[in-house]
Amino acid sequence: MTLVACQGSPNPGSGGPSPGADRSPSGYGAVFLGVDECSSRGRNTFTEVPCRSERAVARVTARYDGKAADGPMCPARTDFVLHLSEDRPSPVGGDGTAAGEIPQGYACMRNLEPPHPGDPGGGGGPRTIVGDCVYAAGRGQVRETACDGSGKEKPRYRVAAAAVDRAECPALTALYVTLGGSEPVGCAVRV
Repeated sequence: MTLVACQGSPNPGSGGPSPGADRSPSGYGAVFLGVDECSSRGRNTFTEVPCRSERAVARVTARYDGKAADGPMCPARTDFVLHLSEDRPSPVGGDGTAAGEIPQGYACMRNLEPPHPGDPGGGGGPRTIVGDCVYAAGRGQVRETACDGSGKEKPRYRVAAAAVDRAECPALTALYVTLGGSEPVGCAVRV
């Protein structure tokens, strides 16, 4: 099993919750890293652990099968996304019974303790939301940064509101940011 953490921005799509509710190689839950289960963090690896474990560092807030680019967006205050690579079952006991199958998918994670980069103004997370700050990253692109100025880049704009289209943004809007969801336009003001 290979797990990779990233802070990409999943796009809305047709994916659904993980249907593999009866499969788990770890025994902690019915699904590997199912909703409300916890993970530890190692060097480039994540493992499922009981949430009461001293090794637990993050909790799953949502989990979907398939690729993040094709599935639903993670909740707004997601700190990071774990991409789960597909793991095929291995025969057990010579009878051909499969065990431990984990379908390709992604888990939306929230740190158990601060920092919470997915919070408004936190400077990270897979989604830009109202309250986040951004800076120009070139070629019409913006990147999120901490609103308190503690990031590598200083904040230049703060997303003050979300709207269905640009016409609904306040008059002081200086930059439009793609947010996704039901109100996909972020109305950003200078800071």
